[in-house]
Amino acid sequence: MGLEKPHAVCIPYPAQGHINPMFKLAKLLHSRGFYITFVYTEFNYKRLLRSRGSDSISCLDDFCFETIPDGLPPSDCDATQDIPALCDSTSKNCLIPFRNLVTKLNNTTGIPQVSCIIADGVMSFTLPVADELSIPEVLFWTTSACGFLGYFYYWQLIERGFTPFKDDSYLTNGCLDTRIDGLPGMKDIRLRDFPSFIRTTNPDDIMLNFVDQEAHRASKASAVLFNTFDDLERDVLDVMRCKIPHIYTLGPLSLQCNKIQDSSLKSITSSLWKEEDECLEWLDKKKPGSVVYVNFGSITVMSAEQLREFAWGLANSNHPFLWVIRPDLVAGDAAMLPQDFVSVTQKRGLLSGWCPQEQVLSHPSIGGFLTHCGWNSTIESISGGVPVICWPFFAEQQTNCRFACTDWGIGMEIDNDVRRDGVEVLVRELMDGEKGKIMRKKAMEWKKVAENATEKGGSSYGNLDQLISEVLCTVKYKSTLSL
Repeated sequence: MGLEKPHAVCIPYPAQGHINPMFKLAKLLHSRGFYITFVYTEFNYKRLLRSRGSDSISCLDDFCFETIPDGLPPSDCDATQDIPALCDSTSKNCLIPFRNLVTKLNNTTGIPQVSCIIADGVMSFTLPVADELSIPEVLFWTTSACGFLGYFYYWQLIERGFTPFKDDSYLTNGCLDTRIDGLPGMKDIRLRDFPSFIRTTNPDDIMLNFVDQEAHRASKASAVLFNTFDDLERDVLDVMRCKIPHIYTLGPLSLQCNKIQDSSLKSITSSLWKEEDECLEWLDKKKPGSVVYVNFGSITVMSAEQLREFAWGLANSNHPFLWVIRPDLVAGDAAMLPQDFVSVTQKRGLLSGWCPQEQVLSHPSIGGFLTHCGWNSTIESISGGVPVICWPFFAEQQTNCRFACTDWGIGMEIDNDVRRDGVEVLVRELMDGEKGKIMRKKAMEWKKVAENATEKGGSSYGNLDQLISEVLCTVKYKSTLSL
């Protein structure tokens, strides 16, 4: 038993932006000698097989995949599921299937006993299973630290009467610009900068209550992880460590994973969308720093009018662009661009259904990123030294946008009421203007700091070692799970 590999069961929240960083963490642990069981929902596992094929999940004997049901009725096979419904269902329906899975693993000959559980920060329903086995459970919040702190302060916003809103007029009458004082780590923050689930009039709103609960359950975990680095969010992390002592920053995980030498480990991937690598060949033909990369992530939806305004703003900027347009990007309709836009921009624009974003953002031709400010996109843009134009959609994207534009100095925000003139002006400023030059210089400085954090002797590199030695490999465990 003493020579048995440690066995980590990794279970991400079942959405692409949560799966990717958990997959990177699982690879890092595998490279440090862990046996990995990676848990998908049945729905997403089928999407993965359609996207990547069976070869992408069958090349390693000690990096294995399992599934549990998500409790939702069947839905469209290649679209992101409804987030509130998914949160409600996983919290209510997934504990028993997950417990049964861990029991099965512990009763399977030839597999090491499960020695730790690493669950997404919003999958804390798994905590009782770790407790029953007397093994450590780590919660991995795939948000920024500042985004997590925004969720952590929800209870104060509720107590102080800032949310739920009295009526829908609060969205338009300037109340969102109210500055909220007395919240350590969030100096001069406005109500609009908090994760968007506060924007409800319903005290029983699923997301308002769900993330408030999940943020405060973090203190019950053996450790809490973030895909960030100390120098980027130091003030926020100092505040959080007073409330939750066992916090480990491991990011940027993409830079840590780039150091993995095992080619077979690199070959397995977590993308639920089929990636189109042709965009990299297209970028190879462009001048350094000349291309605007546009991607609103895997969940953001917009109206057909907003899509048109973004399109003509990009066209009128006269800059080359690479634009990722998912089929479900437009709410309730297919994402169709105006035919005359396609004709006007065909020589300097490339449209893609999905692309390998980390490689794109590290490509020398990319000069700026028009983004929804999801945390993966934000930390990957920092890793690539790329400044951003922010159009946050929901959740903690609003908080990431605020910190990118103020604290980190790498971003500009575009108005939610998208107009082509505004898009054009910001793209021109980003690519050619003085502010764009300042932002690009700052982004390159952060890139260097991020690289240092993930080198041997850096904070994130050392934190991974400490996480393994101080948390994941310290507890003797029971061989069976009590039912």
